[in-house]
Amino acid sequence: MPRGDKDKYTDKQKRQAEHIEESYEKQGVSEDEAEKRAWATINKQDGGGKQSGSGRKKPASSAKTPAAKNSSKKSES
Repeated sequence: MPRGDKDKYTDKQKRQAEHIEESYEKQGVSEDEAEKRAWATINKQDGGGKQSGSGRKKPASSAKTPAAKNSSKKSES
């Protein structure tokens, strides 16, 4: 797959990139730069194109378990 090939992206990701690109162009950004920024945004949001299996990136919103209370405090006798 040559660099810049968008075949590995879902239709939804392609539509989102198009809307983002149009938004940048309305703000006065050049066509090439708008396209670059749009795909960079998609990559940041979704971690790239279609992904499946064990290598898939987990969402950042996953809850972490809270640290044990008073673990660093010495007990007073």
